[in-house]
Amino acid sequence: MTLFDRLVEASADDWRAYVEHPFVETMAAGTLPEVAFRHYLVQDYLFLIQFARAYALAAYKGRTMEEMRYGLDGLRAILDGEMALHVKYCAGWGLTPADLEAADEDMPTTAYTRFVLDWGVRGR
Repeated sequence: MTLFDRLVEASADDWRAYVEHPFVETMAAGTLPEVAFRHYLVQDYLFLIQFARAYALAAYKGRTMEEMRYGLDGLRAILDGEMALHVKYCAGWGLTPADLEAADEDMPTTAYTRFVLDWGVRGR
């Protein structure tokens, strides 16, 4: 059994609440209202900015070349892959990268990403 499988098993109720949440289910079904999906994509874009910083921090703090490359690979995947997809999709709504970057972060987005960054700064 993988670590992931053990973690899911150990937190079965929480995992089920997460994957069976109405937001997730309506997004999977393609019935999520457009305004909610747009809000989600903008918040996810803002999340990705902070996660790119976390990967940059991982590259900076890497103790070996392998660890540094891991951080760099993650940073590239976010900046050149995921974020580019968000920009392309949101362009269909007339949103520019500047619009996305200027959007206000919701408190959960801020709280989660700053938690990750704070621990990254404190960690080795």
